[in-house]
Amino acid sequence: MLELSGCKRGFCDGVNRRDFLRIGSLAMGGLTLPALLQAEALAGPRATRKSIINIFLSGGPSHMDTFDLKTKAPKEFRGEFQPIATNVPGFEICEHMPMLASMADKFTAVRSIVGMNDEHTNIQSDTGWPQNSLQSQGGRPSIGSVMSKVWGPAQTTDHGTAPTFVDLTGSSNPGFLGQIFAPYRPDGEGRSNLKLNQSISLGRLDDRRALLSNFDRLRRDADASGMMTALDSFSERAVGIITSGEIAKALDISKEDPRRVARYGAGKREADRFLVARRLLQTGARCVSFAWGGWDTHERNFVHLKEQLPALDQGLSALIEDLDAHGMLDDTIILMSGEFGRTPRINGNAGRDHWSRAAFVFLAGGGMRHGQAIGSTNRLGEVAQDRPVHLQHVFTTIYKQMGIDPDHTTLMDPNGRPQYLVDNRRVIEELI
Repeated sequence: MLELSGCKRGFCDGVNRRDFLRIGSLAMGGLTLPALLQAEALAGPRATRKSIINIFLSGGPSHMDTFDLKTKAPKEFRGEFQPIATNVPGFEICEHMPMLASMADKFTAVRSIVGMNDEHTNIQSDTGWPQNSLQSQGGRPSIGSVMSKVWGPAQTTDHGTAPTFVDLTGSSNPGFLGQIFAPYRPDGEGRSNLKLNQSISLGRLDDRRALLSNFDRLRRDADASGMMTALDSFSERAVGIITSGEIAKALDISKEDPRRVARYGAGKREADRFLVARRLLQTGARCVSFAWGGWDTHERNFVHLKEQLPALDQGLSALIEDLDAHGMLDDTIILMSGEFGRTPRINGNAGRDHWSRAAFVFLAGGGMRHGQAIGSTNRLGEVAQDRPVHLQHVFTTIYKQMGIDPDHTTLMDPNGRPQYLVDNRRVIEELI
């Protein structure tokens, strides 16, 4: 047994071998960054270059006050807002979203979503499934966790590697796939784990890597399966992510052009999340999700939406514009949805309550055919009347556009049973 003076079970600076590579671990129940990268790599090559930004409007946005206004309905239904024309003939949206109206040719509003439950959770918007589906086994995995499992890690020639899935607000769940396919969450601990410990210089890190390599040499030489060589590559990638600083830089918008930051709505609530999402995709991440709350308008619906909608209009339109300017829009799908719609009839508190019988989904980019509104609800906004679209049809379309075939792709649940990504596997033909 080899011992170094003064450090029987670890390095002389107090870091033991078990924690050697935790200088840059992604804090997910003790899962280290090399282990995460190893898990992501199991599934083989990616089918397309496409990525996704998944925006969850937590609380449940009103479909009738955003993309499906009913000006001919009685006043207790239609509300206070008026529609405005967009740059697509015949396509109207709420007056409080003029920036989006000017670029409607770049997005689609699906106004006839069905198949949602009355559930205050992001699970439906993340997975296409209700909360109770396979709940005893951990639930259904979010689209980002599916991408991590099916595709493996993102790799680019410019930026090395990045976690496939980044969740800015900690709302996504890996479901039955387990924590090994959970997203990287850049909270306080997550951000600190992207930086070297202040007591460790790059030179000392190189020394440690060399020392670890020498310790493992005999095992590697005896390993006929090549596992040790593979583990080495994951460790190298983990160190590369940390020392390159690309992810840490993406999370820091202080170096961004101030004019671009202002375009997103600098100083407004949560506006930076739209910009950070674009920056993370540039590092090689393939799925970035975040929640944008404040849509549970049981009271004073129109007062709240007069604040919510302009901020959303600015951040979302800036994201579309920015992705387009960077040549990324065709390769980036923007998905935006909430838990459900809201009641067509305005309640006694000038609000709208939960309404799962109708909702909308917003889609942009991804090389799809945009500049259209798909479907609509009836005169009072109660039910999908023209072209009902099941929520799972949205996920089917997105998976196929990214090169993941939901007709044949299955994931093994903890009981050893193959599970399809969705049950309703029909694409939205208007988009593809």
